[in-house]
Amino acid sequence: MTDLQALHDSTHTMVMGVLNITEDSSSDGGLWLDPAKAAQHGRDMMAAGADIIDIGAESTRPGAKRVSEADELARITGAVKTLIPAGAVKTLIPAGAVLSIDTTRASVAAAALSEGAQIINDVSGGTLDAELPHVVADHDCLYVVQHWRGWLVGSKGANPDQDTSVYEHGVLTDVHDELMRQVDGVLAAGVKPERIIIDPGLGFSKPGIEHNLPLLTGLETFRATGYPVLIGQSRKRFISAMLTGAGTAGADGPTMAQRDDVTAALSALSAEHGAWAVRVHDVAKSRAAVIAGNTWREYA
Repeated sequence: MTDLQALHDSTHTMVMGVLNITEDSSSDGGLWLDPAKAAQHGRDMMAAGADIIDIGAESTRPGAKRVSEADELARITGAVKTLIPAGAVKTLIPAGAVLSIDTTRASVAAAALSEGAQIINDVSGGTLDAELPHVVADHDCLYVVQHWRGWLVGSKGANPDQDTSVYEHGVLTDVHDELMRQVDGVLAAGVKPERIIIDPGLGFSKPGIEHNLPLLTGLETFRATGYPVLIGQSRKRFISAMLTGAGTAGADGPTMAQRDDVTAALSALSAEHGAWAVRVHDVAKSRAAVIAGNTWREYA
C-alpha cells in the first residue's frame, strides 16, 4: 500500500508522467488509446523514473470537445485495471508505482479509486462537478486542486468566459487568491487539508509567457500556503512562444524535442525551488533535471 502521507509530504520533487488516453491531446493524442499500449507506456515511464503516472481520458487543450462520461469512464477504468489487475497489485508496474487520475467527473474518480488509484487530479479544482470533492472526502486519496477559470474561448463550454486571461491585480496575486478560494470550497466539502496538493494551472486561462513565468518565478508564494505544489509546464504553448521568440524554432515551429528540453529546464528550476512534483510527457529528460534540482536544493 502507498503511504499517502509520506507521498503528500515528500521533501524531494517527484516526476509525474503523463498518460493521455485521448484522440486529440496536442502532443500525443491517439497514441495510447489501446489499453495494452497505454499499460506499456505507463510501464515505460516508470522504468524511466516516473514516481507517479497521471492517466487522463479527456483532452483539456484549447478547442477540444468533451468526451462523454461513458467513454471517459471506460477508458480510465480499462487503463487502471490493466496497470493494477485485481488481485495482482503492482505485478505489472515496478514497486512504488502511484496512479493519478486526471478527471473532472465524480463518477470517473469514484470508479478509479475503487480500482486502486491513489490521486485525483482535478483541473477544475472542484468547480466543474460539485460531487467530486465529496467523492475524494469519502476515500483515502490525495487531491490535486488546480486553478481554474472555466473553459477557454472556442473550447468545451457552451458559453466560455471571454475574459479568462485578464488578471486585474496581476497574475500571481489573482491566481493565488482564486486558488485559495477553490481550496476553501474543497475543505468545506470535507477533504482533509493533509490530502490536498495545489496547482497554479499553467496554460489554463494563461496563454502567454507573461501569464506563466510569473507563476514559476513566484513558486514560493504558493509554497507559503503550506500545501505541496504541482507544476504542469510540459509542452505548453508558452514554451513554444519562448523558443519562437528566441529565434530557435524552424518554419514549422519548435520541435517536440525542443519543447521537452525547455520543459526539463523548467523541471530543474521547479525542483530547485521546492515543487512537490512536475507533470511531464518526457519522463527521462525531466527525471535527470529533477535530480539536479533536488541536489542543488540540498546544497543551497
